[in-house]
Amino acid sequence: MDIDRSMRRTVGCEIDATLGEATAIVLAVAVSSAPGLMIDERLEVTAGGAPLAMTEVVGFSGTRWHTADAPEGPLTIRYSATVTGRGAPRVVDSTERILAVRPSRYVQSDELAGPLIDASIIEGLCALPERERLLAAREWVAGRLAYTPGSTSPTDGLPEILATGQGVCRDFAHLLAGVLRATDIPARVVSVYAPQLQPMDFHAVVEALVDEQWVVADATGLAPRTGMLRIATGRDAADTAFLANDGTSLTLQRLHVHAEADALLDEDARALLPLG
Repeated sequence: MDIDRSMRRTVGCEIDATLGEATAIVLAVAVSSAPGLMIDERLEVTAGGAPLAMTEVVGFSGTRWHTADAPEGPLTIRYSATVTGRGAPRVVDSTERILAVRPSRYVQSDELAGPLIDASIIEGLCALPERERLLAAREWVAGRLAYTPGSTSPTDGLPEILATGQGVCRDFAHLLAGVLRATDIPARVVSVYAPQLQPMDFHAVVEALVDEQWVVADATGLAPRTGMLRIATGRDAADTAFLANDGTSLTLQRLHVHAEADALLDEDARALLPLG
């Protein structure tokens, strides 16, 4: 598939929250850096009515966490970026390969075959070559879950979403990652900005290791993968949350996300594509 490498994407978010007491916060809202991407960005954070200096920490696959100790009171986050070009495909890291095939907090892949779904589903997928296995797993998840806003809680894992058959993008990503891990394909969850996503929000997709390349899969089908921009990469939503703290009171009051591309996006649903 021919991908436009001169694409320009404009993304960002506005977050308003209240902290019940002083706490350490961690943001994952900045576009992940990668060779081939030119990022012109601005991050402004205020806490208690005063600017808050953030420290950047780089994690797996270029995840850029921004951290600070914030006082009690109102918290505002404003991030905007204009991104030109496409990121080069990620090198396969041995550590990430090991972690991406193991069960995790919200992706209990070791409980799937038998306890949660018929073991024959996993056995049938294992019999397929990697490429066809990924496509078949994506189609199975798309048919198993109904996209239903508000149907799950932030702490639901595979048992809860399979019990209801409903979920949002993070639930689709968790289930697809779980099915792939259960068939020995390394899979991880990635938060992204996704132009043409409806409804617009932060989006969660899966990155799977197929033919020694990380490729993106999205069982929701809500946005073209060709426009997606990586934010954070991890085992599941616990690693990719856009705003986290140390467990003290945090009330989210407003979240607005925007993501646009300079051209209408389209793609072959069966193509294996890297995130860029």
